[in-house]
Amino acid sequence: MGRGKIEIKRIENSSNRQVTYSKRRNGILKKAKEISVLCDARVSVIIFASSGKMHEFSSTSLVDILDQYHKLTGRRLWDAKHENLDNEINKVKKDNDNMQIELRHLKGEDITSLNHRELMMLEDALDNGLTSIRNKQNDLLRMMRKKTQSMEEEQDQLNWQLRQLEIASMNRNMGEIGEVFHQRENEYQTQMPFAFRVQPMQPNLQERF
Repeated sequence: MGRGKIEIKRIENSSNRQVTYSKRRNGILKKAKEISVLCDARVSVIIFASSGKMHEFSSTSLVDILDQYHKLTGRRLWDAKHENLDNEINKVKKDNDNMQIELRHLKGEDITSLNHRELMMLEDALDNGLTSIRNKQNDLLRMMRKKTQSMEEEQDQLNWQLRQLEIASMNRNMGEIGEVFHQRENEYQTQMPFAFRVQPMQPNLQERF
C-alpha cells in the first residue's frame, strides 16, 4: 500500500510538528549535499526553526554565493551598511584576538615566537605595570596608616573625656559626702546636753590665789 497523501498545512500538535521539522530538515540538507556532489553545483541552504535555531549547509563560501547572486540578479542583499557592520565586527574580533595574545604573553605564555625586541617591550610593560601596582599599594598603606592614626587620636580624646567625667563624678560624690558629714555633726551637737558640749578652756588655777 502506498503512503497516504498528507495535507500541507500547519501541524497543530507541537510534538508532531517538531518531529516533522527534524525529519524534513535533515532530508533537505541531505538532498542539498547530494546535488552539490553529484552535479558539481554550488548550493547553500539556511533553515531557521520556529525557536530561532539555525541549521545550514553550504557547498562553498556563503559570501561567494551571495556575491554571485548579486551579480546575476542585481539585487543587493548585502548593502554597504551591512558591509561596514561586517568590517566592524571583523575588526573587533581581530582586536580581541590580539588582546588575548598579549594577555597570554603578559602571563609568560606563548613567548617562544617573540624576538628580542618584542621581549624587551614585554619586559618594559611588565616593569611599568609592577611600578604602578607598587605605587598603588604604597598609597593604600599610607591611607591605612593615616586612618589608624586618626582612630588612635580619637580614642585618646575619648579616654581623656572619660577620665574628666570620672573625676567630676568623684568630686561631686565627695562634696555630697562632706555636706552630709557636716550636717550630721551639727545635728549631733545640737542634740548633745549642754554639759557635754565643748566649752572654753578653764582659766589658770594659779590666778585664783
